[in-house]
Amino acid sequence: MIPPINLIDAFDRVTDYWSPKVIGEVNDQLLKVAKLKGELVWHAHDGEDELFHIVKGKLRMEFEDHAVDLKEGDILTIPKGVMHNPVAEEECWVLLVEPASTKHTGDEVTDRTRSLEEQMS
Repeated sequence: MIPPINLIDAFDRVTDYWSPKVIGEVNDQLLKVAKLKGELVWHAHDGEDELFHIVKGKLRMEFEDHAVDLKEGDILTIPKGVMHNPVAEEECWVLLVEPASTKHTGDEVTDRTRSLEEQMS
C-alpha cells in the first residue's frame, strides 16, 4: 500500500528558498514543493508546461508583457516556451507539477539552479 503524503508536512523537507523537492509522481509528472522568497530568474521551459499551485502566501508571476498576482489557493499554468520570472516579496509555498524533463531554470543557469538529482534528495 502506498502511504499518503501530507502536503503541508512535505514543506518540512524544504530548507532553502528556490530549491524544490520532489514528493511524488503522477503519470510522468513530478510533484514538487518549494519555498520561494525574492525572485528567481527570467527563464522558459521550451518543451514543457509548468503548473504552480500557491499553498501559502503570495506570488507575482512576471511575463514579458504583463504580470499576474497569485494568492493562496490559486493555480497558474505556464505554457511551454513562455518567458516568466516568479517573484515573492514574502515567503511563499508552492506545489509545482511538471515533467521530469523540466530544467529548473530552463536554459538559464544561476547559483539557484537545482539539478533533478538535488530535487530528488
